[in-house]
Order: sequence, then structure tokens, then C-alpha cells
Amino acid sequence: MSRPNISAFGMAALAAVILACPVSAATIRKSADGLPLQPVLDRASPGDVIVLQGEHQGPVTIDKTLTLEGEPGALVMGNGKGSVITVKAPQSIVRGLEVRGSGKDLYGMDSGIFVAQTASGARVEKNTIIGNLVGIYLHGARDSWALGNRIIGLREGRISEAGDGISVWNAPGARVVDNDVSYGRDGIFSKTSKRNVFRGNRFRELRFAVHYMYTNDSEISDNVSTGNAVGYAIMYSDRLKIKGNRSDGDRDHGLLLNYANNSRITGNIVVGRLQPADRWLKARSSGHGVPKTDEENQTAGADRRLGPEKCVFIYNANKNRFRDNVFEGCAIGIHFTAGSEGNLISSNSFINNRNQVKYVGTRHLDWSSEGQGNYWSDNPAFDLDGDGIGDNPYRPNDLIDKVLWTSPQAKLLTTSPAVQVIRWAQAQFPAILPGGVVDSRPLMVPAGRVAVQ
Repeated sequence: MSRPNISAFGMAALAAVILACPVSAATIRKSADGLPLQPVLDRASPGDVIVLQGEHQGPVTIDKTLTLEGEPGALVMGNGKGSVITVKAPQSIVRGLEVRGSGKDLYGMDSGIFVAQTASGARVEKNTIIGNLVGIYLHGARDSWALGNRIIGLREGRISEAGDGISVWNAPGARVVDNDVSYGRDGIFSKTSKRNVFRGNRFRELRFAVHYMYTNDSEISDNVSTGNAVGYAIMYSDRLKIKGNRSDGDRDHGLLLNYANNSRITGNIVVGRLQPADRWLKARSSGHGVPKTDEENQTAGADRRLGPEKCVFIYNANKNRFRDNVFEGCAIGIHFTAGSEGNLISSNSFINNRNQVKYVGTRHLDWSSEGQGNYWSDNPAFDLDGDGIGDNPYRPNDLIDKVLWTSPQAKLLTTSPAVQVIRWAQAQFPAILPGGVVDSRPLMVPAGRVAVQ
């Protein structure tokens, strides 16, 4: 009988499989017995599953590959200093726990669950993380996950002194999926990272729902931001896919692009929900980024209702493509300024914004592409040939608009005969119109996804 011929490569692969599989992985159950939790982690072997029942005192550190999970009602309580759970070992899992009691040192990155750079592939999933400075911190942990967690940040104190729901720093391939984040500073704050996916998260009662800084080649998709100061603040980041997100009643901006380039912004909905004056004034007094004048503050009555400032603010952002988005019910649909070049804006719907576009510039920009422009709810156009395209170009702004932007006090004159004559002359002689946005192929019906009221 001949021996099987196993190559050296095959032997090495077999050895790798054997070494990767824990030989004696065990399930260790720990009840709320008053004894410290850390010695249990220290005695465990790589691959073990530690199941907690009841309340346990932190802080604890996972420095070998383990699964730390809780039965219903399991709690790990910190001592108010540092992070409650620190994960240092790769492929570790923290699951099904309630986590409270971190420190309050922003420079120390105090967190409910801190995932260190050495913990590549770690997973933080289905936890309830309450009242910590930062909820989850993915600090350099490549290919890590924050999945299905409920995070409630600090409710008291200044918002500038609060931490973020989920912080991502230099964690290539990290994924933040299906989390529910409320209170604190930002829902997700990503800085100096790449190839990240932020998908299906829900945000409320925050400054920014998603705050992107120097994060490239990434995806922000199917998230919902409700009632925050800003929905999606994308800064100094390139080659992003921003798709299927919703901003519902965010107070200042639904979407803000600042030095963001070469990105695809498709299928998003920004709905400017009007809010009662008492809620607006409360937001203003709490410092959540609602800059209003004293005059407006004094004249806001009990029945006054104000919508968001801008559905979209584009500042020095270049070569982006906006398609199939809905921008509805804002003071300004798009504020477009500061040298933004090479952007393609077509097949979008601008619905019931007080001003559809504010463009501060002298260039002529045609917001149509491949024979298709955008839908404008205030466009009184005809479509005599029935092709779905308005027979005349649409211009959202005229010379008077630009005067009002630079000299708001001129609003007193908008109903005067002189202003009406100027606007009539511009309509009769388009050559005297200033540079600005024109849609040469305006759509007659809304494009993209329709906002749900």
C-alpha cells in the first residue's frame, strides 16, 4: 500500500488550519457573584466564550481572542475612569452586553468599548451602550465591525465636551452597520481612514449624524438622520459613494460637502420638516448649531414654524455627481459656492424650497446632462411636444436675488415697481441675465425617489 503523496505546501496549509482552530475552546459562565471579572478573562484560553449573567464591575481588557457576551440583563459597569471594555486581541467579539460608566477624558479616548489597533477583525455587536463619553471607538482596528448596537451618549453638559456615538480612526475596512445612535456630539465621526462602509444606521439628537474627515474610497448608504443640526457633513474626503440616505428635519443642513471631491451622491432624500417655534428656540438656546438673529428670536411667535437652512451646502467641492436625489422643504435647496467646479447635477427633484438654488458666482452653469435636467416645483413651464422636458430653460435666480443675498435689507423693495420692471426686462431679454445656474432641459415630473410625507 503506497502512502498518500502530500506536498510540502499541503502540509503547511493543513498545519495552519490545525493551529487556527482552538483545540479546547470552552464556554465559561460567570454570574453576578461580586468577584472581579478581569481574572476570568486572564485565565481563559484563546477561542473561549465567556457568558455573563447580571452585573459585573469594569474596567476589563481582552488581550487574547475571546468572545465576551451577555445573557439578557448582563451589565458591565465602569468605575468612571478610562474605557469600560478595551479590546486588544484580533477577531475578538463583544456581544449582547449593557455597558456604562466610562471616564470623561476626550484626550484619553475614554469609551464604553475601545477597540485598539491590534484588534483587527474584532466585532462589537448588539450591545446597549449608555452614558459613556464615546460609545464605540474603532481606533486603528482594521476590518473591525460595529453592528446592531444601541448607543445613547451624554445628555448633560456642553455638546463640545461630549464624545461621539462611534469614532473611527485609521481603521481601513471597518464597517459600521445597523446601529441606533442618539445624544452626544456626532453619531459617527470618521477621521483619516479608508475603505469604510457606514450603512443602515439611525441618528437623532446630535450635532452631526455622520462627520467625515479625510476618509476616502468609502460608502455611506441607507442611513437615516432625524432632527440633528446637520445630517451628513463630508469634509476633505474623496471618491465616496453617498447613496440612499435620508435627512429628515435636520436643522441647518441635510448634506454638507466641504472639500469633498470625485464622489457619487445618488438616491438620497433631504426633507426639511418644519418645526414649531418653541422647539426651534429650544434648539437655539441649547447651542446645537442653529444660528439665528436676535430679531428673529424676538419675533418668533407660538405658531411660527421654520424649516431647515439648506438641504445641501456645497463649498469648494469638485467633480461630484448628483443624481436621483430629492431636496424638499428647505429655505435653500442647494447653496453652491466657493469655486466648486466640474460637478454634474441632473435628474434630481427640487420641491417646495423657499429658494431652490443660491449660487454665489458669475459663471454660467448648466445643470443638465445627456439631455436631462432636474425637476423644479416652481417651474411654470410647458411641454407642448410631450417629451417630459420643459420647452424653455429654467433659471432659479436672477439679478434681484443676488442683490438680496449681498444686501438683505433690500427685501423691503422687492414689491416696488422698479424691481418688477427689472425682473420683467430680464425675462424678455435673457442676454442681460447675470451668470448663474440654468437648467436647459428641466424635467416636468419629479425624478429620483419621492419623499414620503
